[in-house]
Amino acid sequence: MTKCNPFRYFETSSEIIRLAVMMYFRFPLSLRNVEDLRHERGIDVNHEAIRF
Repeated sequence: MTKCNPFRYFETSSEIIRLAVMMYFRFPLSLRNVEDLRHERGIDVNHEAIRF
């Protein structure tokens, strides 16, 4: 039985998406705020990837 990878449709690495999701849940930020913070640090992750 193969394990389903929920990140298979995204170009961004799963570790980056996990870090962005952790920021979203830990701090009172919107998905767009998390996207902006990641972008300022040179990491391009879409807010839809975080939402998914």
